[in-house]
Amino acid sequence: MTDSSPTALVTGATGFVGSAVVRRLLAAGFRVRALLRPGSDRRNIAGLALEERMGALEDGDSLEAALAGCTHLFHVAADYRLWVPDPAPMFRANVEGTRLLMEAALALGVERVVYTSSVATLGLHSDGTPADETVPSGIAEMIGPYKQSKFRAEEEVKRLVRERGLPAVIVNPSTPVGPRDIKPTPTGRMILEAARGRMPAFVDTGLNLVHVDDVAAGHLLAAEKGRVGERYILGGENLPLAAILAEVAMLSKRRPPRLRLPIAPLMPLAFLAEEMARATGKEPFMTRDGLRMARKKMYFSSAKAKAELGYAPRPVREGLAEAVAWFRQAGYCP
Repeated sequence: MTDSSPTALVTGATGFVGSAVVRRLLAAGFRVRALLRPGSDRRNIAGLALEERMGALEDGDSLEAALAGCTHLFHVAADYRLWVPDPAPMFRANVEGTRLLMEAALALGVERVVYTSSVATLGLHSDGTPADETVPSGIAEMIGPYKQSKFRAEEEVKRLVRERGLPAVIVNPSTPVGPRDIKPTPTGRMILEAARGRMPAFVDTGLNLVHVDDVAAGHLLAAEKGRVGERYILGGENLPLAAILAEVAMLSKRRPPRLRLPIAPLMPLAFLAEEMARATGKEPFMTRDGLRMARKKMYFSSAKAKAELGYAPRPVREGLAEAVAWFRQAGYCP
């Protein structure tokens, strides 16, 4: 690394995807700054050679100060929860925070922006065939505040590209798995519960899983080769939920769940779980939005990213194996 090395600000650097992006940037010779809130859990970036800048997505002045002198911006941070008692803070962080950060990047002349959206913003095929970036979607189709906030944030980025020339490329990761899922994410919780033997049943749905380090690699490829204003799905393999849980069970030396449950009768149970969460402040183990999303298989194609960026995800079995091994090593499960 030299004085002429490019400098990248990474938001969400302590998180699951963000810390993987930080590692990839450092390996590529970038100087890396991390935008951190006071009191952030720094375990995922401990020992890494990066600059820490205090700030928050809701504080425009802190964003400009953190971005000053940067050539690149990787906006990975997001409030990612499938259930919230009050959605307003999620919209402030995901939508308003994104707008403030992109306007700061414009004001400071940042050369390239990579905005981390989500496949949650994309449309789905009713027959379960993999969707790509061209499948239309609208806010009315977005289930729950997380999807709605990410959809609106992505629309803000597109608007600033179109109207003000923001040099941004959008990436839409699918469902990352792998090491360092410290929170853990909703998918990480599912893997963890399956590894503990606490998933006796499943619903008939499907997900696109991808190794978190491949998502990070896709971010750098988007910065290097992506077309401004375009979006790229960073996915891996499309798998039925039953197959995912069976793989985790095998890795954990447990029996895979065999009981398939219909979705409709679970709705009252999810409602009760949400009410209990309101009373206790703990996240519910099941949500109505999660069940509504499970009605469609969330399968996606990364063909565009492979063709234009050279994106090459590994077999997702490696990601599941590393996730289980990391949860075990970190003391999350026996």
